[in-house]
Amino acid sequence: MDTPSAPFAQLVPGMVGMALVGSSVTISHTLVDAPLFTAQAVRYAAATAILVVVAHLAGARPVWPRGREWLWLSGLAVTGLVLFNVAVVRGVAHAEPAVVAVAVACVPLVLGVVGPLLERRRPSRQVLLAAPVVMTGAVLVEGTGRTDAVGVAWAALALGCEAGFTLLAVPVLPRHTPWGVSVHATWLGGVLLAVLGATREGPSAARELSGAQWAAVGYLALMVTAVAFVLWYSTVRSVGAGRAGLLTGIAPLAAAAVGTVSGTGVPGPTVWLGIGVVIAGLIVGLRPRDVPAGELTDMDHLAPAGSPPASVRSE
Repeated sequence: MDTPSAPFAQLVPGMVGMALVGSSVTISHTLVDAPLFTAQAVRYAAATAILVVVAHLAGARPVWPRGREWLWLSGLAVTGLVLFNVAVVRGVAHAEPAVVAVAVACVPLVLGVVGPLLERRRPSRQVLLAAPVVMTGAVLVEGTGRTDAVGVAWAALALGCEAGFTLLAVPVLPRHTPWGVSVHATWLGGVLLAVLGATREGPSAARELSGAQWAAVGYLALMVTAVAFVLWYSTVRSVGAGRAGLLTGIAPLAAAAVGTVSGTGVPGPTVWLGIGVVIAGLIVGLRPRDVPAGELTDMDHLAPAGSPPASVRSE
């Protein structure tokens, strides 16, 4: 049986990763007037270099994709990297950061149902009960925050892309590990964005970036990509996509906090109420529960034959 502290310890990387993702919404406001595709291409090129170096130092050896893995990883790069960042940067031009970030909090219901099916198991009743609570808080924020119809549309696209970022990784995580998935996602996304940048913005578009925009790109490359990706996929592999999905409710909390500190958007009372509901949903869905002897953890269904249970496997 897992110790009471073990489940929480497995969740901490994902919590930190989602906090970083939430902070990116406010940071991305700096890039509203920048050449978007070029800035994001630079971000992912830098993140790939960082990931390769750190993975080598950590003793991780990413392997080359094969067969259908190319489809999963390419789909992840298109949705979770290219389209998601377009949605975030364009969305914050029409809505306060908390409104765009809270769309990510609607992901738990999608991951709570679809994620376990991809992992060949039944959805957790605890997660399914908590997901609507998280979504209710998200709706409170979405419906009362400062935004317009265009902002809501971009937020909806961000929701779908964030779900794809996790779900499309599930089939390839067992073989590629969080390090491999992160490396391949970033270089694939970087190539796609570089092509878009060169054709739509010109090969010299990087010269248009200001000092503040270069700083934003650097933060996004290091913290929100190289660090957050590995942390997030570590938690997905440890506890499963369904339970990890509830952690996406942390993103709007981080976005609201960073927005308040930076002055880009101070949420109103109803927005804070919605955020409180999100927290309540997280508590319901993530509280520790006893695991009966012999019951497998989520990711044991994905483990190769002969490998130890997830509760004793190390990263």
